Amino acid sequence: MVSVVHSVAAQGDFDQFFTTLSVGLLPNDALRLRSAVEFAWETYGEAVLGSGERIWSHALGMAVIIAGLKLDVDSRMAAVLFAIPAHSEHGITQIEERFGKSAAHLVNGISRLNRLRPITKGFVAANIEAGEINPTEMKAQIEVLRKMLLAMVEDIRVVLLRLASRTQTLRFYAAYPNDLRVQVARETLDLYSPLANRLGVWELKWELEDLSFRFLHPDIYKQIAKMLDEKRTEREQFIVDAVAKVREELEAAGVKNPEVYGRPKHIFSIWNKMRKKGVEFSEVYDIRALRIIVDDLKDCYTALGIVHNIWSPISKEFDDYISNPKGNHYRSLHTAVRCPDGRSLEIQIRTEEMHKHAELGVAAHWRYKEGSKRNTEDDYDEKIAWLRQLLTWKDEVADSSDWVNHYKQAALDETLYVITPQGKVVDLPQGATPVDFAYRVHTDLGHRCRGAKVNGHLVPLNTPLETGQQVEIVTAKLGGPSRDWLNPTLNYIHTKSARVKVRAWFSNLALEETLSEGRAIVAKELQRVGQTSANIEELAHKLGFSRADDLYIAAARGEMNLRQFQLVARGGDLLIDAQLPDEVLAKPSKPVEGNQGILIVGVDKLLTQLARCCKPAPPDVIQGFITRGKGISVHRIDCSNFSNLAAMHPERVIETGWGGHTTGVFAADIVVDAHDRQGLLRDISEIFTREKLNVIGVNTQSKQGKAHMSFTVEITHLPQLQRTLTLIHEIEGVVGVRRA
Repeated sequence: MVSVVHSVAAQGDFDQFFTTLSVGLLPNDALRLRSAVEFAWETYGEAVLGSGERIWSHALGMAVIIAGLKLDVDSRMAAVLFAIPAHSEHGITQIEERFGKSAAHLVNGISRLNRLRPITKGFVAANIEAGEINPTEMKAQIEVLRKMLLAMVEDIRVVLLRLASRTQTLRFYAAYPNDLRVQVARETLDLYSPLANRLGVWELKWELEDLSFRFLHPDIYKQIAKMLDEKRTEREQFIVDAVAKVREELEAAGVKNPEVYGRPKHIFSIWNKMRKKGVEFSEVYDIRALRIIVDDLKDCYTALGIVHNIWSPISKEFDDYISNPKGNHYRSLHTAVRCPDGRSLEIQIRTEEMHKHAELGVAAHWRYKEGSKRNTEDDYDEKIAWLRQLLTWKDEVADSSDWVNHYKQAALDETLYVITPQGKVVDLPQGATPVDFAYRVHTDLGHRCRGAKVNGHLVPLNTPLETGQQVEIVTAKLGGPSRDWLNPTLNYIHTKSARVKVRAWFSNLALEETLSEGRAIVAKELQRVGQTSANIEELAHKLGFSRADDLYIAAARGEMNLRQFQLVARGGDLLIDAQLPDEVLAKPSKPVEGNQGILIVGVDKLLTQLARCCKPAPPDVIQGFITRGKGISVHRIDCSNFSNLAAMHPERVIETGWGGHTTGVFAADIVVDAHDRQGLLRDISEIFTREKLNVIGVNTQSKQGKAHMSFTVEITHLPQLQRTLTLIHEIEGVVGVRRA
């Protein structure tokens, strides 16, 4: 067990106290530690912490706990000097100059964690009381807080120092109660005691839990403590007798130097077991407990056989954590036996090495393995990497298979944790920017993002974020994202989810523009036929559209047969009742007279329509295809769709040609590839205006500095189109232009 001085203030003899503080250190290291203690005393004076405790007392209490964990001299000095940066602007530099880089590094790590406390302190309690977050979300948020705390430290000793500080704070509240202790206790059970458990620092875990439980549930704590006290004398005498009996039997069996003693059960653990198993105090089998420590592995099982020979084992209460260690590498034999008086006794059996790991966790395990040898920096870094993976356990009692899965998924270094102004922690991948943060919090916040403050300072929106930063988004009341955010060379967006949301916004914007254009076309056509009061939804259904918006989109894209629209709008019926599934048809944007100037060999006054896949225009060589119920679909002779249809149904191909007097306008698609630049679309639009071409469809895409644009325009003849293509090709930055 770890010997810890609970009240530094009671140390009347400083030399005696310093002996406790420097136990296990080399003489030179002890001198360095004494120098740090004297420097801290001169600096702190009578200053107090927010808890009301003197900084000096808190620092020494931390140092004693760290000494009890048998950490190195740098850790003990960091505990003593933890508050120096708050008292001096150049505190870290002073520590590095006087006590070395390692101690300064640890103190700086403590300071980083302490800066989080005003932001995260009370977040859990405040939100639960306000009813702003449900318990499931709260549990997830607490887990993120734990991960953030671990991700912020480059040295696991900083976490141990933080746990020691919290333990000392709870000890102070036990001696000097105040209103803050309930809030601190809740935060401890949510955040710090699980971390102590994951690190395997059981001594601190038990004390953190018992003190927090005492502050949060004083009546239950007193009730369990009273039940323990009522049977203390009887229990203590039983333990003394049992220890003597077991030791005698072990020595008789040839087990060398066995260590046998009674093990106390801490109150929070008793309450937790009663609550989880739904049992009464009398059914908690490990109220009375023995621990047996032997030299080697075979003696563990010898001791187990002796125990089961002395007392009757309780069925289903045996666990072999030596053959099947827990996920945190805990190894021991656990058994429960029934004594002659009818009550139970729990017994744990382990070797000295297993015990060191169980009692002090990784901190002691390293020490035990290292002995007096000093590891290289590489060895230490390897242990830190192992711990970072170890600390990703999600279930504190996970079996080995669960642990292996979590072990393989370790990714603390691939995730960063930043904080909202309200204290909520948001996890993001490394490389994320304020724009990613804004979209992670809420899509609307991302759309209206115009700037960002990191730790109170304005930063560019493409600034990479770091763990522990507080991020505030500056927003506009209205508006949307910038197209620059989608430019990968500018590094505004790192996460896929944010990029998808930005693209969706621009897609919706284009859809709204298309709908607006379509509404104007439909209104114009209704006015032309004198049916401005027509029901658009009914009209859309008659034309085969599921809703009015689909009709508007078809009108804007030139996909609506205007002649059919006019006919139905006047109250007539459609001239078609079916459509060929593998063919897409289109009409000219404006109808022409007669049979559209198209001659069908041997047939007169037959319904014809121009296929939208190739959009033929005079004097293209054309050919007709007889559709099912839609008359003749007219294609360019080089149209790939027509080639496929003709191959499948050659009997439906019919000779077709332009008449001598074709009138009206015809749709044509123009495709432009260019180097993207500001004003490119404006220059192309000016060509269309100068050539008096009506643009009825536009689609533009920009990726990695390359622009791909497609336009649908209305022409009267091909020479007009050829002249337009030539003019566009001469525009600066245009690489290629063609008719689709």
